[in-house]
Amino acid sequence: MPKAYIIEVHDRAAGIVAGNERGFTFFSSDRAFDRLDGRDFSSAREAERAARAMLGGNQRAFAAVNRRRDVAEA
Repeated sequence: MPKAYIIEVHDRAAGIVAGNERGFTFFSSDRAFDRLDGRDFSSAREAERAARAMLGGNQRAFAAVNRRRDVAEA
């Protein structure tokens, strides 16, 4: 049975994550989070952290998420 979760950041619906064989794929529902659209995450919590980092301007945390993604794809 597929799992899907709504990701909210500061009362904004950032998007949803849908579980699949790779983990969770993020689907943006707000233009502020479009850079995450289509990205795979190991967990829904990791996707939420990436969305929070984007909105909060925490480029360091967002870069860390990107590094983990690049390593997983290699």
